[in-house]
Amino acid sequence: MRTTPFWDALPERAREALRRAGTTAMIRPGAFLTREHTRASQVFVLRSGAVRVWVSRAGEIAILDVLGPGDLVGELEAVDGGARHANVEALTAVEALVLPAARFRAVLDAHPGSAWAVAAVLAERLRDANELRVAHFPDDPERRLAGRLLRLVERFGAPLKEDGPDGPDGAAVGGHQVRVPVSQQDLGRWAGMGRRKVAQILATDPVHLTVTRNVIVVRSVEALHRLSGRED
Repeated sequence: MRTTPFWDALPERAREALRRAGTTAMIRPGAFLTREHTRASQVFVLRSGAVRVWVSRAGEIAILDVLGPGDLVGELEAVDGGARHANVEALTAVEALVLPAARFRAVLDAHPGSAWAVAAVLAERLRDANELRVAHFPDDPERRLAGRLLRLVERFGAPLKEDGPDGPDGAAVGGHQVRVPVSQQDLGRWAGMGRRKVAQILATDPVHLTVTRNVIVVRSVEALHRLSGRED
């Protein structure tokens, strides 16, 4: 499963220092937290909601990640002072703690152990990029798609509940549902394939996995693990 989110990995004193140093922002769906190639210096700590990280090349969109509560946005620019490497767009209503990069670094300097939380974020991003590259050679679209779906389950999954034969009973059935507006086309852009290929893969196992515009239902996480090649 995924590593501990940035916010949860911070020592309590560092979290309190960030709260004092930052301001809370409410961001509407469709609004941009960052835009590619700009040099704004804000860092965002997501408290609720979901954002997608994407770039545009020759008119084509590639999704790099989908981030949620506890995740960090703008850490690369805070480290190296460079231009934004991607667009970050709110998929849902988002609450975020926002602070200038210089103030963010000052909090880390004052709480040395907190730098490891940022290092864990960078390590996870690098590990994820390497896994995706390996799945491209040899080309393994099922593994890539399963990896993206597992990431959504890990970040946004809630226990799946279904109605009983006599009406709603709210009983958990062992699966997960993800209520984030990620479409089949978005999954393809994230996993490096066309929407048609995503639909073809999903059609091979409709019992364990369904994807609609606003909800993803995973009835067997174990099946996704097997498809992704993970051993955990």
